[in-house]
Amino acid sequence: MDTVEVFSTYRFSDAQLERLQAISPRLRIRQQFARTEQDLPDDLASVEVMYLAWGMPSDLKRLPRLRWLQVQWAGVEFLLDHPVRHSPVIVTTSSGVHATPIAEHVFALLLALVRHVPLILACQAKAEWPRQAWSMFRSPELRGMTLGIVGYGSIGREVGRLGATFGMKVLACTRSGQRTPDTGWREPGIGDPDGSIPAAWYASRQLLAMLPQCDVVVLAAPLTHENRGLIGREALAAMKPTAYLINIARGALVDQEALAEALQARRIAGAGLDVTEPEPLPSDSPLWRLDNIIISPHVSASTPEWERRVGELFAENLRRYVAGEPLLNPVDWERGY
Repeated sequence: MDTVEVFSTYRFSDAQLERLQAISPRLRIRQQFARTEQDLPDDLASVEVMYLAWGMPSDLKRLPRLRWLQVQWAGVEFLLDHPVRHSPVIVTTSSGVHATPIAEHVFALLLALVRHVPLILACQAKAEWPRQAWSMFRSPELRGMTLGIVGYGSIGREVGRLGATFGMKVLACTRSGQRTPDTGWREPGIGDPDGSIPAAWYASRQLLAMLPQCDVVVLAAPLTHENRGLIGREALAAMKPTAYLINIARGALVDQEALAEALQARRIAGAGLDVTEPEPLPSDSPLWRLDNIIISPHVSASTPEWERRVGELFAENLRRYVAGEPLLNPVDWERGY
């Protein structure tokens, strides 16, 4: 039997590495943390499978035998202009791994905005119990709101499931606008695998028709060349003045200058951003100075369960690879994700 050389730029734990090695005696697994391409070892010529956290070689000549690239992240925008896109190498993502923590972070941001948590904390810091607290902290309820989700992949589906649990009406906007099942990796009980939760589906070209109906708009779409700046002045103008925008996808989906103007003028009620463009957000960005926005430093996926999930996904795909079965989460380069 031919040996399958596997190289990882992420260091799995000893227990995870043992689990991966136990999949097949054909596997020879090496790992070396590599933040940049320069950190990679020289001897990659025999590598057939690569687990990529960071440090992707810019020249595939360094990996002449590469057949499969497993990316540690859900998004592959950093590979859209890479030679691997036009090669026979199969690229798979870690879609599904981040669904639970990121969906929970969506509602952490949303509830904090709706329930005036920043103002509550400001009063607490001053040891102040406002006389007009009942009116100051009067808040709308999530129950009965319409939740529009732009990008209904694994994260969007878990946002939809949690939204439905809150009693929200869910709308989904995807590239095709078609109700489709989730065929990627996911944990049991997570998400909306058959796509039954949304009351209506919209294609990307119909975004401006969906936005006026929404009390909350959540961006959970991948970043592609086509949707860069998707939420600009026209989209923000289409939203209700009482609506909230939550972005946990990629900062470049939003025209941040237009968002700052809309927030400052109260043309929308508020925004929660876990991602910005660029990152870190510069200290002179006007977004920092607004009182109707919450900005977190791209940490929505941070959870102690993350390492376990990426290990389980890679193990399942590695098993499939050795067995000659279809891999989970393959990238469709025509769509860009």
